[in-house]
Amino acid sequence: MSPSVSPRFLSMKEVSRHCTKDSCWVLLGTRVYDVTGFLRMHPGGEALILRRTGTDISQQMDGPPHRHSDNARRWLEQYYIGELDKDRDGDDTQAPRQRRKVKEPPVEEEPTGISKCSKVDLETDLVDWSKPLAWQVGHLGEKYDAWVHQPVDRPIRLFESEFFESRTKTSWYMVPLVWIPLVIYMTWYSWSLLGQEKTKLHITSNFSILLHKYSFPAIFLLGMFLWSFMEYCIHRFVFHMRPPAHNYYLIMIHFLLHGQHHKSPFDGSRLVFPPGLASFVVGTFYLTLRALFCEGLAVSLFVGGLFGYVVYDMIHYYLHYGSPRKDSYLYNLKAYHVKHHFEHQTAGFGITTKFWDHPFNTVIPSEEAF
Repeated sequence: MSPSVSPRFLSMKEVSRHCTKDSCWVLLGTRVYDVTGFLRMHPGGEALILRRTGTDISQQMDGPPHRHSDNARRWLEQYYIGELDKDRDGDDTQAPRQRRKVKEPPVEEEPTGISKCSKVDLETDLVDWSKPLAWQVGHLGEKYDAWVHQPVDRPIRLFESEFFESRTKTSWYMVPLVWIPLVIYMTWYSWSLLGQEKTKLHITSNFSILLHKYSFPAIFLLGMFLWSFMEYCIHRFVFHMRPPAHNYYLIMIHFLLHGQHHKSPFDGSRLVFPPGLASFVVGTFYLTLRALFCEGLAVSLFVGGLFGYVVYDMIHYYLHYGSPRKDSYLYNLKAYHVKHHFEHQTAGFGITTKFWDHPFNTVIPSEEAF
């Protein structure tokens, strides 16, 4: 709601009527928010919000147990719909009237986190949201990093061309649809190669180990483990590179690769890799393994890594849109990933696991807020 528009005033009776999954309103002080669209996205699960419908969530925002970040508060402001009129208890089915203006002495209020947060102002934002963003972000320069890490809940248009725009969007089910058949075929092929009992791992020029087909499960799991390391490295060193402020093209490339995901983290059409783009990573992974090891070992490692990639993309999608059971592994992983988006963009690079964050000292402190 633009600051120049008079706010809509609502009675407590009207607010309390919106207490279901189909229409969920909450209060922050006297500010009213329609968070229906955010229920599935909430890292703590939709049940936590539904238990507090129609009530003031100020304590939950300030903590304990979690003190929500400025980005989380800014995100909440996108769902602002009006103000609570405590003097009215009647029915609001008719058009809400404006509160009568009463002359009151100005009160000096201490600024709070919520007072600094607002929805995207289409007139004053650093980019023109009515035009494709791909060609605009490079001009942001040194302001790009701060801008891209202020998430919004709105779709992003990258290109004017419908052809190129559609190539940046991928439904989640395309990942298993494209890659699982290859995983199945390569699994059979690897098993067949190892079954010939000709695959040897050469330790030295005079010593080698014969790899039997029953060693395939262990090699497969090792491939998944190798992918988890690649996942961490790509996320940290490629997706979270900090492009030079003066380099227009590197800023644009960063935004296309990952910046747009941090700007609009709940855009469901851009949560998994397009198969075409993923093919370059998959191909590089295969060629590297093939150059280092004999065919039987290389293909067995590759198929494990490829399956690890599919698991990674599916988990990443679920962390944004799923509602895992409280205290489960995925529940904690979802909370961890949301912290990465809203508060700790320079830490928490593990998606499927936090394992690699520990040796590289990029673990998000558990006591910190999201």
